[in-house]
Amino acid sequence: MRILAIDPGFGRLGIAIIDKKNGNKATFVKNYGALMEELVFSMCFKTDKKKTLNERVFLIGQKIESIIKKYKPKALAIEKLFFTTNQKTAMAVSEARGVVLYEATKTKLPIYEYTPLEIKMAITGYGKADKGQIMRMLPKLIKFSSTKTSDDELDAMAIGLTCFAIERF
Repeated sequence: MRILAIDPGFGRLGIAIIDKKNGNKATFVKNYGALMEELVFSMCFKTDKKKTLNERVFLIGQKIESIIKKYKPKALAIEKLFFTTNQKTAMAVSEARGVVLYEATKTKLPIYEYTPLEIKMAITGYGKADKGQIMRMLPKLIKFSSTKTSDDELDAMAIGLTCFAIERF
């Protein structure tokens, strides 16, 4: 099973393509010594701040479309948005998230959405885990290059792993 995992944003979009190895069921936290997933591709897609929001959303749509065509995922895992401040940013991120959902729906990908709490629980076993705890746990759950330093890219990996943990493909 191959999934496309997205950490939504309009300035920076975290993207990860993750395969489940050997069709095995994933076991997280308790048995994190056995890596059950393989990172196929990941990146932080950045849009130019000088472009309009419309242009940036369009570029995100084009990127997602090309990734879906190239990697042929079977599902999309994406973070649900939760904003308590800065409604202007929330609206722009919502529009970027919308174009991702559009591209997934256009290709008939099932869509799985997760809250930050669900992601923290799946990755660390603790719903109030901080960013550092998640980042320390990720290398125990999936193998990736130490050059992967973008929080957005690493967040996308965590979202993808959450999908495998919760949905039990």
